Amino acid sequence: MFKHKIYLIILTLAILASCKKEDDLGDVSQIPGLGGDTWAGGTIDTWIRDTLTVPFNVSAKYKWDQGELEFDKTLTPPKEEKIIPVLSSIKKVWIDNYVKEAGKTFMMKYIPKYFVLVGSASWNTDGTITLGTAEGGRRIILYVLNDFRVKGMTGFVPGDSVNIKEMFHTIEHEFGHILHQNVMYPEAWKRISVGDYTSSWNLTTDSSARAKGFITMYAQSNPDDDFVEMISMMLTEGKGGYEAILSDITNPTGLSKLRQKETMVVSYFKDVWGINFASLQARTRNSIDQLIK
Repeated sequence: MFKHKIYLIILTLAILASCKKEDDLGDVSQIPGLGGDTWAGGTIDTWIRDTLTVPFNVSAKYKWDQGELEFDKTLTPPKEEKIIPVLSSIKKVWIDNYVKEAGKTFMMKYIPKYFVLVGSASWNTDGTITLGTAEGGRRIILYVLNDFRVKGMTGFVPGDSVNIKEMFHTIEHEFGHILHQNVMYPEAWKRISVGDYTSSWNLTTDSSARAKGFITMYAQSNPDDDFVEMISMMLTEGKGGYEAILSDITNPTGLSKLRQKETMVVSYFKDVWGINFASLQARTRNSIDQLIK
C-alpha cells in the first residue's frame, strides 16, 4: 500500500509538471462523450422517439458504443435495417400485450427505460452464449439481432423461427426478473426443486432437465432463473407448445414438479399483478405466430 501511494504521488506530480494551464488541449468536441458522438437523427431515430420514447419514456441505442458492453467480448454492431423490424416486433409481442392485460401505467412503471442493441451473440468462456441481460430493471442488452428475420424480410423462412422465439424468450425472461425483483415469488417455489440446482446446468440437456422438473436446462442454474424460465417458456410457446413439451416427459416426478411451478406462476401473476396469465399467454403466442407464419 505504501509503495502504491508513492507511485500515485509521483504520477500526479508528473501530470502537473507536464500539463500547464495555457496548454492547448485541442478540440475536445471530437472526443466521444464530449460532443464527438453526435449524429443527425434519421428515420430510425424518429421511429424510436415516436413509438417508444414519447409514449413509454424508453430509449434504444443502436449506434455502436463499446463502453456500453463488456470489453473482453468480440461483438459486432446491429445492422441498421434490423432496428425498426426488431423494435416493432418487440412492441407488438411484448409491450402491447402487457398493456392490454395490465394497463399502460403498469408497463410505464416496470418497463426498462434503456435498450442497447447488439448484432452478434456474446460468447462465454464455458461455451454458452448470452442472448440478453437486464441490469437493475433499467437497462436491457439484446444480442444476436443480425439473425432476426420476420415475415417480409429477406431470408425469412415461414415456420416456428428459432431466432425469433429466442429473442422473445430472452425479453420475457429478463422482464420476469424485473417483476420478481419488485415483488418476490413465494418462498415455497424454492422448495419444489431444492437440492437439484446446479452450476453445471450447461453440461445437461433440456430433456434431462425436464425429467427433474425444470422447463429448460438453464432453469437448473438457480431458483430465480427457474422462475423466469417458466414464465418465458409458457408465454413464448403458448398453451399448445407448452403442453407439447410436457407431453414428452416420462418421469412422473419431474412432470409433477413442473405442474406445481406452472400453478405458482399463474397464481403469482394474478395475485401480485392482477394479470390473467392464460390471456397474456394466448396474446403473446398469437403475436409471435403473426410474425413467423
